[in-house]
Amino acid sequence: MAARVTHEDRAAGLQAVREEVPGTSADAGEGGVTTVRRETMVPNTHLMASLLGPHDELLRLVERAFPEDRIAVQGNRIAVDGPEAEQLSRLFEELVLVLESGQGLDAAKVRRTIDMVREDVRPSEVFNVEVVRAARGRSVRPYTAGQKRYTDAICASTVTFGIGPAGTGKSYLAVAHAVQALQTRAVNRIILTRPAVEAGERLGFLPGDLMAKVDPYLRPLYDALYDLLEPDGAQRLLDRGTIEVAPLAFMRGRTLNNSFIILDEAQNTTPEQMKMFLTRIGFGSKCVVTGDVTQIDVAGARSGLVGLDRVLGEVPGVAFVHLTRRDVVRHQIVADIIRAYEEAERPRDDD
Repeated sequence: MAARVTHEDRAAGLQAVREEVPGTSADAGEGGVTTVRRETMVPNTHLMASLLGPHDELLRLVERAFPEDRIAVQGNRIAVDGPEAEQLSRLFEELVLVLESGQGLDAAKVRRTIDMVREDVRPSEVFNVEVVRAARGRSVRPYTAGQKRYTDAICASTVTFGIGPAGTGKSYLAVAHAVQALQTRAVNRIILTRPAVEAGERLGFLPGDLMAKVDPYLRPLYDALYDLLEPDGAQRLLDRGTIEVAPLAFMRGRTLNNSFIILDEAQNTTPEQMKMFLTRIGFGSKCVVTGDVTQIDVAGARSGLVGLDRVLGEVPGVAFVHLTRRDVVRHQIVADIIRAYEEAERPRDDD
């Protein structure tokens, strides 16, 4: 039995070896469908147990995702037979690499790994990227191919637009990058802002001064800071002015130098507000703009985010990353809800 190990696999330290089953490696099955046979060797029983999951639940998940293929496990060997055996072999190799890096597997991560392998993306390269080491030593990483493109764009661009549905980590990853930039002294401060749009409520009827009225709209940004820095650490930086959280209206007339600036919920800006905000960026600064164009609350639906990629898409240093329901990292039902809305809003042939 001749094992085939590529140079790329050796460079990555891969020990799961993909092998061809003796005899014919590709046959024409029923209906002329080509059937491929592959085998993967898993280095040890501990990794195999983690790969299969408790009561083989992760293996069952993979089997449901590839219903036309047959998977057989014997000892440390996984044999695959079917039309998508090549993809399945790569999937098991990538899952082994993730385990060898010290990360665990669960159903959500396996589903994301399946999606990435089908998109010809290497999950091990996505999951092994660390954006920042948060409080208590927790690593903040991208979990999907879309999130990896988003984090790469933030690193490479002066202005990055992250556009996508709820739950895709747009705001959280942006704040994580801001914290990392502050910790490495790439910037001197972080500025977080959102438009104070009423979304069906009346600000005038809320108690308190202006900041007290808009504070609920800024709360998601505080939540991300507290999660990354712990409440005491975040509060100290807020008190010193190193981190500033303010409504968008407070940005007018300012030049923001040496800052990491995040505009959240940008779909609720007007075109005039968006232009005002983008022209605040000063020397040594980086900016991330996030929004969900399916949830526009601004009056008259005149969103400053919609269609902006056509205006700024060719500007050097500006990047647009569009995330989808495949990038949702909340409960699986959130992705299912987004898909149901997308299907309901899709034009029907009989309409």
